[in-house]
Amino acid sequence: MEPSTGMFYVPQTMGTVLCCKCGISMPPNAVNMCVNCLRSEVNITEGLQKIVSIFHCPDCDSYLQPPRTWIKAQLESKDLLTFCVKRLKDLSKVRLVHAEFIWTEPHSKRIKVKLRVQQEVYNGAVLEDAYVVEYMVKDQLCESCSRVQANPDQWVAAVQLRQHVSHRRTFFYLEQLILKHDAANHAIRIKQMDEGIDFFFNNRSHGVKFIEFLRKVSPIRSRDDKKLVSHDPKSNHFNYKYTFSVEISPICREDLIWLPNKAANSLGNLGPLVICSKVSNYIALLDPFTLRHSRLDADQYWRYSFRPLLSSKQLVEYIVLDVEPVSSEVNIEGLRYLLADVQVARVSDFGRNDIKFDVRTHLGHLLNPGDYALGYDLYGANSNDIEMDNYRGHYLPDVILIKKSYEEKRQKKRGKPRSWKLKSLPMEVDSSAKGKDGDVKENSEYEQFLRDLEENPDMRFGISLYSNEEYRNAEVVSVSDADDVPSVPLAELLADLDLSDEEEDAMEG
Repeated sequence: MEPSTGMFYVPQTMGTVLCCKCGISMPPNAVNMCVNCLRSEVNITEGLQKIVSIFHCPDCDSYLQPPRTWIKAQLESKDLLTFCVKRLKDLSKVRLVHAEFIWTEPHSKRIKVKLRVQQEVYNGAVLEDAYVVEYMVKDQLCESCSRVQANPDQWVAAVQLRQHVSHRRTFFYLEQLILKHDAANHAIRIKQMDEGIDFFFNNRSHGVKFIEFLRKVSPIRSRDDKKLVSHDPKSNHFNYKYTFSVEISPICREDLIWLPNKAANSLGNLGPLVICSKVSNYIALLDPFTLRHSRLDADQYWRYSFRPLLSSKQLVEYIVLDVEPVSSEVNIEGLRYLLADVQVARVSDFGRNDIKFDVRTHLGHLLNPGDYALGYDLYGANSNDIEMDNYRGHYLPDVILIKKSYEEKRQKKRGKPRSWKLKSLPMEVDSSAKGKDGDVKENSEYEQFLRDLEENPDMRFGISLYSNEEYRNAEVVSVSDADDVPSVPLAELLADLDLSDEEEDAMEG
């Protein structure tokens, strides 16, 4: 009797019956037969495929889905499991409950999948059983890879990426974005050319997809053309080669720009003397004297199509003599700025003359007396920009400061490895396009790109940086030196894993 209700509780018991075959006691079912005897009478896996042959392309790691579709899938992945199950033709006779891989040696050319299925047998009784399907992997090159093997220079679509500037810093950054998003995974060949890079694809759709990626990360314009390679009049089949010409805007970060009259009016009379603070799928412009800012998308830029007045290769080093803040600090496009009146002098003038410049700058939050800064020397520059003729009488400052300089402090760390490194695309280099000092110039530009990454966290946001093993083995710099020069925090670094080395070590062990 239960004390809470005061009523008698009768425990429920399940009745049992004897199996009609072996006589053991068991719970009753529709056929009055135990599971072991039922399986001896009925085999629901009989007639189902146990051995299946599949075709695998070793070059692109894809599998053939008949008749002509190739599917990319990694070993023991969800995509490969779905592909294997769909290759079973008679699986509709039973109900699939569960499927999983059974580990096999990666070089055995065998894939084993354990399937658990159910089927209704005598008088509505449902029987469940498990069995293993063995897939025999046969190597066969797909159409694209076989075409490449026959002739590596044979391509269907080529994307010619160009930027008409005197440096390659844009392509260094674009290369990291491509690696981050794996945008060039379908490229069969990548070649570095003068003022750009060429990407070759086996399919026109891959080239179009790559251009769409470029539109999302840089202000570009493109045009395409096609050339007839062959024609079969019986099947009315045409083979074309497609060429896409893509041009990146010549405006780069830290460039000094004199806006055309129409562009300045469309941006609310901005400038007209502005600097480029950021380049993505738009161009961010900043007035360093008022902190007014605006954006130009790709369509707007190519409508006006102007070039920079001065570029970063024309920066001059100044020493800061005095700083007087004018306004409070503001945040624009994720970057901090503070207006200040600064007195500077050219480093090259020290010991020669006493020329000083009083300028207004947006770098008041970074500069202190005694610091060094890089800026454009308009006092001694000779510009032939036609657009400047439309602004006769407009105030033109002697100096425009662009960024703080750490060159003197970097001298102490020269030759020491960084704690981080970048990966690179498998790219062929056109040696004929390089001049006599091409390697020296490119190395200098790449070093400047690495310094820009250290100084600008916003640039590091969209790319992947990896820890450098050489830095761990080298002598560690002192804390005081590390605090003076911008560096990449260790929290932003990724581990550089080499899976091939790990597999070899595991096999040797």
